Amino acid sequence: MLIRTYITICGAVQGVGFRPFVYRLAKNLELSGNVANTSAGVLIEIQGTKDIVEEFCRRVVSDAPEVSVIDEVKFQDLATVKDESSFTIIHSDSGGSKTVTILPDLATCNDCIDDISNSENRRYGYSFTNCTNCGPRFSIINDIPYDRPNTEMRKFKMCPNCQKEYDNPLDRRFHAQPNACSVCGPKILFIDTDNNPTPLNEKECLKLAQQSLTNGKILALKGIGGYQLLCAATQLDVVASLRKRKMREEKPFAVMVQNLETIKQICDVSEEEEKLLTSISAPIVLLQKNKSNKQKIAINVAPENPYLGVMLPYSPLHHLLLNNGPKVLVCTSGNLHDEPIAISNSEAQTRLNKIADVFLTNNRQIARQVDDSVVRQTEKGAQFLRRARGYAPFPIIHKKDYPNILSLGAHLKNTIAITTNNRTILSQHIGDLSNQEAYQSFLKIVEDLPRLYDFKPDIVACDLHPDYLSTQHALSLGIPVISVQHHHAHIASVMAEHNEDSSVFGIAWDGTGFGTDKTVWGGEFLVCEKGNFERWGNLMPFPLPGGDLAAKEPQRSAIGILYKLGLSANFNHLWNPNEVKLVEQSLEKNINTPMTSSIGRLFDAISSLLDIRQITAYEGHSAMMLEFCATNTDNSYSFDWLNNELDWRQMVLEILKDRDTGVSNGEISGKFHNTLVNIMVDSAKLSGLRKIALGGGVFQNRLLFEKGISALQKAGFEVLTPINVPANDGGIALGQAFVAGLVNQC
Repeated sequence: MLIRTYITICGAVQGVGFRPFVYRLAKNLELSGNVANTSAGVLIEIQGTKDIVEEFCRRVVSDAPEVSVIDEVKFQDLATVKDESSFTIIHSDSGGSKTVTILPDLATCNDCIDDISNSENRRYGYSFTNCTNCGPRFSIINDIPYDRPNTEMRKFKMCPNCQKEYDNPLDRRFHAQPNACSVCGPKILFIDTDNNPTPLNEKECLKLAQQSLTNGKILALKGIGGYQLLCAATQLDVVASLRKRKMREEKPFAVMVQNLETIKQICDVSEEEEKLLTSISAPIVLLQKNKSNKQKIAINVAPENPYLGVMLPYSPLHHLLLNNGPKVLVCTSGNLHDEPIAISNSEAQTRLNKIADVFLTNNRQIARQVDDSVVRQTEKGAQFLRRARGYAPFPIIHKKDYPNILSLGAHLKNTIAITTNNRTILSQHIGDLSNQEAYQSFLKIVEDLPRLYDFKPDIVACDLHPDYLSTQHALSLGIPVISVQHHHAHIASVMAEHNEDSSVFGIAWDGTGFGTDKTVWGGEFLVCEKGNFERWGNLMPFPLPGGDLAAKEPQRSAIGILYKLGLSANFNHLWNPNEVKLVEQSLEKNINTPMTSSIGRLFDAISSLLDIRQITAYEGHSAMMLEFCATNTDNSYSFDWLNNELDWRQMVLEILKDRDTGVSNGEISGKFHNTLVNIMVDSAKLSGLRKIALGGGVFQNRLLFEKGISALQKAGFEVLTPINVPANDGGIALGQAFVAGLVNQC
């Protein structure tokens, strides 16, 4: 007896070869029916005997393509069967609710690498080779469903050979929307130092780019999600020139390395780190430098840093470029300091012409900027520092439905999010909104992401800080606004990932955030439940002379700490005595000296007091240097609680005593980190709660993160940490959505 079953599959199931997989499975089991892409996902009608249909239903989930992500499957038995004998793939349906998951851009698969490396293959040396298992997705899509007319490939008509592959369900390029070859697809173009395009073929353009890199030139390369700036990582003077032109004095550069074997010549690589490097997401992975440095990477690539951000080539063009050029390239965003990456050819020529010596561009447009993701592997799992290419816009799935919420994130490391039904779709990394270009990019993405999903918000969620541009934009939309305190959002972000809305003790440590009492928070202990929070405790506040300026000048935090202790600043050896006097006067008269409870600024103060760093070149610089110098020790400093306020004064006095009696900075830093771990455990015990959530940028500190989790778990606590979003402000939008959704349900 025949039965007919209707199957709805939601998730990342378009652009991953799901329909040909279904087709092959149905043919193999001799079943009839059809499969189609829709705006909601993949729809299947399957017909056959009951036992075979049931086998199909099991295998359509268990054997699904590796790069697909299934969020939900629904089965419905139909009342009637049809008179049919074949299984067909039918045309996509663009109607209905747009809930399908858009796939991130995927690294080139091994089969495509073989194609471009094989001189007998018609795609030999072709820079835009892809198939259903790899290639651009999010960076080229303009609408859902994911079909060629809805992508930036719509302008390139496939040649007969490519069309034949595209139409064949048994071919791995069946409905690979960016499918192309050198006959019909996009073309690369080399532009020389005089900004003259060179009318050469693909191989000649590539050769000129390789020669330029070998000869010490800086190359602007049009990549998958935007332009990148490349140069030989072994040439000290070239890297120095890139730093000067890009206005990036000391912040580490990432490198792109030809292959895994070469990476192991410069860095230690664990099994877990190798999996991250070679994954379809191909992020930048922070790796420990090894002592051999066989590739002789220039010291100014990542100065004073034991880690190096490393990635493997993830596009065909990257693979081809590294084949006969330098094996290790500095690979950084195509922008000036703090600006968004350039994505159009005209924009790149305008913004990058004073940085790059030569350009390797192409005639395929990029729909939206997508920067490289940055991940590190810790003893407690992978940790995102930046979530973009390879991961965005994968959704976070909730256990209940929420109203339509637009979340606009924070001011630094901004991302936005849209929440609909039971999922929050987080945007790619946008950046720091203090830069006008980044703010314009923010405005575009605020329009772009909702447009893709035909999303209309019922609520807009934003930060509590009235001066954040994201907050001001939220207030301008004419939609009901829910303002979420910054540190509450940090903890709520973690709760959202764990689908936890019961009581959680949140330890939220970061630089600064606007508190409900209008002071500067940053060392917070919160009791969070559903959409509400209570400030259980905080770091004892200290004055911050200069306000936001203190983030760039750690000695200001140090002077504020010393002033709170009633001690002389004694910073005359660092500043002009008149400047020190002005800062002290501002403290005496309480002029531009807000009080702060920030753990981030406490890190800055200790770094300054130990003379590790007095001026920062990038966010978190001094705290990182303090972390990196720490040696392994079991010792720690004293601390106390005054009405749930963490009293740090005795700790700092002991640090000063150690410093003045010749104890090494490494030992002091190790003891300082141990003290913070002790504070985490002690506060958790005092709270009376068993579930502890860690959030905020301070937990990017690997030493604190690993030791803190281990100590809390040893003490019997369940520890919740970020999984798929950053602990820093890149996760704020998710937390805002979670709070707004819960508050709206109350």
